[in-house]
Amino acid sequence: MSKALPDPELVAAEVHAAWVASKRAQGISSRCSETGEELMVPYAQLSEPAKDLDRNTVRAVYAAIGRAAAEGLQWSAGTEGLDWVELEALYRAAPLGNKTAAHLQTVFSNSRFKWFAREGGRLVAAGRALADGVDAAYLCDIAVLPSHQGGGVGREVVARLLADVRGHKKILLYSVPGKEDFYRRLGFLPLRTAMAIFEDREAAIQRGHLRAD
Repeated sequence: MSKALPDPELVAAEVHAAWVASKRAQGISSRCSETGEELMVPYAQLSEPAKDLDRNTVRAVYAAIGRAAAEGLQWSAGTEGLDWVELEALYRAAPLGNKTAAHLQTVFSNSRFKWFAREGGRLVAAGRALADGVDAAYLCDIAVLPSHQGGGVGREVVARLLADVRGHKKILLYSVPGKEDFYRRLGFLPLRTAMAIFEDREAAIQRGHLRAD
């Protein structure tokens, strides 16, 4: 599996610098956006909308890389023949908690949608979604082996689940703290009024999933 892709923001800055250099090589010293903003300045001096021009270029390239990586995997949407112990090992390695094989068999069997990715027969990624068919869908347990993280496999798991739940009025998930930007790039925005009850309230607060009042 290829190494994790570089930070998109760093790559966007490099893309912008290369674009400015190419324009100057052509004898062009000024180029403005539709709003009149000068674009031939260092990346750090650009407005957020202007930076998005370069970010979108990087996102498109990364999406293409992810699709190419995903095409080399074997995908399945059912649990027939699934080794639940292997799935348990995937979640421990990801790491995404100590979920037992029995626990995973219950939650995946009761989920309306699920996807599994294998490489050479080895399970490398998984995810599932709960959905009521009309109003709400909930994506959860998106896990990828560390050796395959950052290369577009997780993005493909989410993309397949989003395709499955398309048409619901709202699609929800909660992120592992620190991974919010990954989901933001896939179209998710933070909820302002979301609240939750966790079985282990204190552990959820310590992990950063809940904010204590």
